[in-house]
Amino acid sequence: MGLVKVSFLLCAWLFFMVFHGSLTLADDERSSYIVHMDKSFMPKAFASHEHWYMSAIESVKSTSHAYGPTLIYTYDNAFHGFSALLSKNELQTLEKSSGFVSAYSDRTVTLDTTHTFEFLSLNPATGLWPASNYGKDVIIGVIDTGVWPESASYKDDGMTAVPSRWKGTCEEGQEFNASLCNLKLIGARYFNKGVIAKNPDVKISMNSARDSMGHGTHTSSTAGGNYVEGASFFGYALGTARGMAPRSRVAMYKVLWDEGRYASDVLAGMDQAVADGVDIISISMGFDDVPLYEDPIAIASFGAMEKGVLVSSSAGNEGPRTATLHNGIPWVLTVAAGSIDRYFAGTLSLGNGLVITGWTVFPARAKIRNLPLLYNKTMSLCDSDEVLSGAPSAVIVCSDTGSFSSQLYYISRSNVAAAIFITDSPDVFKSQLFSYPGVVVNPKDGAVVIKYARSSSEPLASIKFQQTFVGTKPAPAVADYSSRGPSPSYPGILKPDIMAPGTLVLASWIPYDSVAYIGNNIELSSDFNPISGTSMSCPHASGLAALLKGAHPDWSPAAIRSAMMTTANPLDNTHNSIQDIGTGFKSATPLAMGSGHVDPNRALNPGLVYDATAQDYANLLCSMNFTQNQINAITRASYNCMNKSSDLNYPSFITLYTNQTSGRTLQQTFYRTVTNVGDAAATYKVKVTAPKGSIITVLPDTLMFQKKNEKKSYTMTINFKAVTPAVTHGSLVWIEKNSKNTVRSPIVISPAVDMW
Repeated sequence: MGLVKVSFLLCAWLFFMVFHGSLTLADDERSSYIVHMDKSFMPKAFASHEHWYMSAIESVKSTSHAYGPTLIYTYDNAFHGFSALLSKNELQTLEKSSGFVSAYSDRTVTLDTTHTFEFLSLNPATGLWPASNYGKDVIIGVIDTGVWPESASYKDDGMTAVPSRWKGTCEEGQEFNASLCNLKLIGARYFNKGVIAKNPDVKISMNSARDSMGHGTHTSSTAGGNYVEGASFFGYALGTARGMAPRSRVAMYKVLWDEGRYASDVLAGMDQAVADGVDIISISMGFDDVPLYEDPIAIASFGAMEKGVLVSSSAGNEGPRTATLHNGIPWVLTVAAGSIDRYFAGTLSLGNGLVITGWTVFPARAKIRNLPLLYNKTMSLCDSDEVLSGAPSAVIVCSDTGSFSSQLYYISRSNVAAAIFITDSPDVFKSQLFSYPGVVVNPKDGAVVIKYARSSSEPLASIKFQQTFVGTKPAPAVADYSSRGPSPSYPGILKPDIMAPGTLVLASWIPYDSVAYIGNNIELSSDFNPISGTSMSCPHASGLAALLKGAHPDWSPAAIRSAMMTTANPLDNTHNSIQDIGTGFKSATPLAMGSGHVDPNRALNPGLVYDATAQDYANLLCSMNFTQNQINAITRASYNCMNKSSDLNYPSFITLYTNQTSGRTLQQTFYRTVTNVGDAAATYKVKVTAPKGSIITVLPDTLMFQKKNEKKSYTMTINFKAVTPAVTHGSLVWIEKNSKNTVRSPIVISPAVDMW
């Protein structure tokens, strides 16, 4: 027994020593940490923040280490602090230092699929996401092609009970039962009586709210989809997908069908959405060449606005021509489309060691390694089976002489192993179709490739696929397809309102649709699909509006729209004016981008808002050349025309001139009222950048608010000489004294367009 007891005690002692020894080692083991510091505590003795941070980490050096903590980075722009290798003991000592704010372990970075939330600076630490609780309990009604309820974007993980104010339902139908709805997808209805009325003998192929096109699944998941880990498009943009308002509720109203798309169904869907109790309506469609009183979206959205529902709509895809915009409705939010700072790529490595990053979305990890590189002037046309008939199994260079899609088609029918396409056509970079191994390089890099292929006795090339880069510059740029103002619905209001991400947006898709190809006969499907259009930019704005509604439930639709417009950014990520792809990368005008690219965190606290009531919109309608019946078609005869005013209290300005007034000096005065939505008294001073050749006077030039929700009015008078067909633009900005708040409104002088 004695030996057993001694052995037990010895083992216990050894275990104790090993256990505590491991704790000591763990305490002394260094890890990388990010440390936030309050720079106001920096002693004046230090010449710079770097010296202060170095001193701080030197002062916490552990005596048990032969070497000290290691500084990795110092930060002085995005935030104040540094990253360093520290032991736990050193970190605990550092926490007691003057100026220490917080610290956390460095983390592995994971790219996220839509990426647009990151591009828009939404983050869980500060700003609109936490302020709105990620859109919790805000209900987004999506008017579209239906929904694929089994998509992981509609999981209800982390969702709470459905708000009691919800009056909607999950309508049963073909391949769709009520159990498919949940705490995320809280409603689904379908409307096809208009289709059937037009075609009595039609057989509806999917007679339910189930999506057979993919469009509705994509838009609704962009606006309010839940978190989905491991999402990608064949390895591109691998990461975690999420909608703009990931804790919002989604309700789908299917109004578009394979068999037809009719206004009656659209109206029914929007009407039901308002009755069901949605907070935001997202509608990525529009009606062209119709006046407001015949536009179902204009009509239904007026009633929605009266009930406090914001309607977010797409500008259309008829750019870059001017006056092609639909949904130029004064009481809705009209959204243009822009590019994203993300690049789907393939790395081209040449035999001489040169590495070039090219564009590709080829949906596989093809083996293209150290293959012969061929440039033949005739063969490089890549424009027919005859030209490529003698091409070997090599990487061939296709010159910048023809259609990329045509060249890709003929390459895929040849014996060529892969291709290098030389082009900078904007059309290439908005399509997810890339059916054969290859990369697109710009003409400058293409010249380098050709020079190497010609000069080397044995030129070789390798291509690595399925790569994604973010942070590309410049971005955003106005998409060439995005429809432009002035709005033929009513040119007297500047449209579009804002721009949001619209090109190659990755979001959920229906699983049995062909979204990519290999060669000419292999079709591929994917649960996520990157597609382009103002249909994609609209739900971004819808989701952001839902976040603002969650953060400010008392704000009207006009106030939410105003906050998004006056805080939008007219600059890209190089701090230069946003460019317009449709005009050869010239600076974009507000007729293309509205007030600029939406900036959600700034919209949370806009300082001032331009509000408007249903009566204000009715007064605007009364100023048009509409009959009383035409006005009643929109307003349901709820308002009289005692007061006619074409000067709506809008957060932007547009003045129009005709051919008859060209060459004359003209004048127009605008009247505006702003509401202080800040927390206290505030003083704002005006700053004006006048459109070229104009003179602007603002009275008063200073607005002094004593309390929150106080209103102040001002006038802006513009004198200008009409010069056909010039479009000029500037801005009016109210700048808060002793604050970062700026309230910016674009100003446009434009030739007039005919109304529909």
